[in-house]
Amino acid sequence: MSLVSYGKSLSLPTPRLFLLAYDTTTERICLIVIDIGNLAKWSVSSRKFGFGLQHLRDGNEETFWQSEGPQPHNIDLAFPRKVYISSVHICLSHSNDDSYTPERIGILLGTSHYDLVEVRSLHLDKPDGWGIYALRTVNRQIGEGADAIVEKEEGPPMPAFHVRVQIVGNHLNGKDTHVRGIRVFGVPG
Repeated sequence: MSLVSYGKSLSLPTPRLFLLAYDTTTERICLIVIDIGNLAKWSVSSRKFGFGLQHLRDGNEETFWQSEGPQPHNIDLAFPRKVYISSVHICLSHSNDDSYTPERIGILLGTSHYDLVEVRSLHLDKPDGWGIYALRTVNRQIGEGADAIVEKEEGPPMPAFHVRVQIVGNHLNGKDTHVRGIRVFGVPG
């Protein structure tokens, strides 16, 4: 795939860049998104001492945030202005965390924590490593007639001021949870 890119600067607290790219193979213009998690104020519903929120963003897959208390466990991101979210990347390690590994996760969006709506429900089977979860998918047909194949691909970003990653259930009905990293990709507002 050959890409020709065009950049546009945005006036944000720290300089950011997003790109439009032309894919010469499919002859389509694509939006290239960035990690916008640094623009948000992060909070969690609970934490065990020594395993706090900072471990979700430290880039180290050996460290983790650990919740404490009853489910659901929430990770909230509040953006100061509207952003457009395309995907949420979550790092989990079933091989290390066993019953602390999330199995059912909801991703909710809204204008504040009062009007959140679930846009994606995940049912994970022993996840290990980074999972990429598009919030909106679209079907794309490849080929024609009886030989046509329909693939799902990432759809357009969704607008939000607030994002919540909600751990609803763990593997083996575990109570507390471990999350080793979260990245939110999209376009700054």
